[in-house]
Amino acid sequence: MSSTNICLHCMGFTDDAADPFPTVDVPDHAHYTIGAVILAVGITGLVGNFLVIYAFSRSRSLRTPANMFIINLAITDFLMCLTQAPIFFTTSMHKRWIFGEKGCELYAFCGALFGICSMITLMVIAVDRYFVLTRPLASIGVLSRKRAFLILLMAWTYSLGWSLPPFFGWSAYVPEGLLTSCTWDYMTFTPSVRTYTMLLFCFVFFIPLAVIIYCYFFIFRAIRDTNKAVGKLNGSDTRDSLKKFHRLKNEWKMAKTALIVILLYVISWSPYSTVALTAFAGYADMLTPYMNSVPAVIAKASAIHNPIIYAITHPKYRSAIARYIPCLGALLCVPAKELRSINSSFMSTRRSTVTSQTSDISGQLHRCSMGKSRLSSVSDSESVWTDTEADVSSMGSRPASRQVSCDISKDTADLPEFKPCCSSSFKLKLKSHDSGIFEKVDLIFMQVLLVL
Repeated sequence: MSSTNICLHCMGFTDDAADPFPTVDVPDHAHYTIGAVILAVGITGLVGNFLVIYAFSRSRSLRTPANMFIINLAITDFLMCLTQAPIFFTTSMHKRWIFGEKGCELYAFCGALFGICSMITLMVIAVDRYFVLTRPLASIGVLSRKRAFLILLMAWTYSLGWSLPPFFGWSAYVPEGLLTSCTWDYMTFTPSVRTYTMLLFCFVFFIPLAVIIYCYFFIFRAIRDTNKAVGKLNGSDTRDSLKKFHRLKNEWKMAKTALIVILLYVISWSPYSTVALTAFAGYADMLTPYMNSVPAVIAKASAIHNPIIYAITHPKYRSAIARYIPCLGALLCVPAKELRSINSSFMSTRRSTVTSQTSDISGQLHRCSMGKSRLSSVSDSESVWTDTEADVSSMGSRPASRQVSCDISKDTADLPEFKPCCSSSFKLKLKSHDSGIFEKVDLIFMQVLLVL
């Protein structure tokens, strides 16, 4: 009999000769309770993380390179729930593993891959917040979409590198707990298993956790120093210092949200880590099936923390969800008055932008060479407003948007009323210009038609 089977029998497992996977002698309600919990976790994680992905992908104000890390975290949590919860629930209802050896390996591989990638993504988020808050000038423009994508590609590759070894004989993927789920073998007391367990915890848990602690230590110190500096403001430096303080304050809000997500993730995986390290130390006989299974369920429940935290603490996320999925506005406690003001502001700003565009074209045909650049500046003003439309509390973006809007209004206030392109006076004006200008005007009108 192998060492794995010996260990299973020591823990109270029984081996069925007709089934290669053993069962555990526990009351039926234990399986059903765990199955119900994992089903609730799976549904909540699937719906919540899908909403995070949808909101962050749909809203322009949330589509930033830094938020690509948050989207990746939501994707890993979504895939964790998708691949783990349905299978775990089904096997709990059957009170045994029913998907065979290959199914066990694939299930455990997905759990390891997505769990490791979540931890590495949290470390990346902490490092990003560290550079933004401690080195704000040096970090401006450094993180582009391409670089963020490459960082995430490296995170997935790193996670894949630590998830594949059990397929090639370095440790193994085996049933755990109540034997209704699978993970890597941390119970067998062999050099191969213990080496993999030790290195896995070092490189995918303890080192990323140390990096996160280091980053947030210096983030806290930077915020403290900034608060002291603001208290000593005087004279002409006040305005610039306040701008810097408000920007750091907004970045700190995001950093606090990320910190809460990280802490909950670490707390969720700590019981599971304690169990695995207990077995690693050679005390596997002290662990009962419940002590193995319950921490595994708590660890998988970490996939639901991300959407819940963002639904509570992230105003842009709540506003985006309330706009694109109105039925969830009340559930996320977004006031109807605030939602109406956001929508009305968006529509009024868009109408004024379109009016400015058409007035600029009809009144300044003799400066057609400049019309394209003016149209581009108007489009930029609309983009600036759209980028800040979900953040009604931002104090640094609205004045710039208003100033651009006022400048456009002043420039176009004295322009003649726009006339249809079919009027005779308009045709005479077009004839007075050469063919090259006519083609430029035609291109400008095509852009206006696209906006309308």
